[in-house]
Amino acid sequence: MGKFFQDFEFRWAGWPADEKNKWSSSRFNGDYEAIFSSIDFKAANAYEDSPWFAPEFYKVLYHRFPNAKFILFTRDPDAWYQSMVKHSKGDVIGPTINHCKVYRREIEYYDLLDAGEIDEENENQIHTKKTMKLTDQPEHYKKVFHLHTTEVKAFFSKFSPESLHVGRLEDPEKWQKLGEFLKIEVPEDYDTHENQSRDRKHRN
Repeated sequence: MGKFFQDFEFRWAGWPADEKNKWSSSRFNGDYEAIFSSIDFKAANAYEDSPWFAPEFYKVLYHRFPNAKFILFTRDPDAWYQSMVKHSKGDVIGPTINHCKVYRREIEYYDLLDAGEIDEENENQIHTKKTMKLTDQPEHYKKVFHLHTTEVKAFFSKFSPESLHVGRLEDPEKWQKLGEFLKIEVPEDYDTHENQSRDRKHRN
């Protein structure tokens, strides 16, 4: 998605801007103004990666920016889960408390913390080896994935159907259909894919 934005000359903000500005931490703490007032946020007009996919953050964004357009790409849940596991070699991704909030494992995190079974400082660094894993809960993650996509579609169906584009990664015409939604011309032979796990070490 970020490559698409760059190819079509949007002013893109992705993971590098999140890491620089600590947007994910600000979202976790409910400090949305720290995000919206930052120079990198104001300079961009297209946003991808964290913290934008966090649960229900789209509601905050919709009400704050009612003319914004939203993009939801879905994919086969098993393929999505395996991509997550491969990306981090089975560890939870990013600071563990943020990850657990996004993927609804908060009770498990706090129980482990209270029992002294995880090192809070280590677990909440970005690039450290984590105690908590993805590999032991495939069905949980796939249910969260399904719930998130269902909630997003239900919200926009109720409030603003024209504000949301839903595509599938497996669709060979996904970029052309996205172009129609964004009112830009995407050539019929255009395609792009970046292996984010190869190029980056972190995704919240």
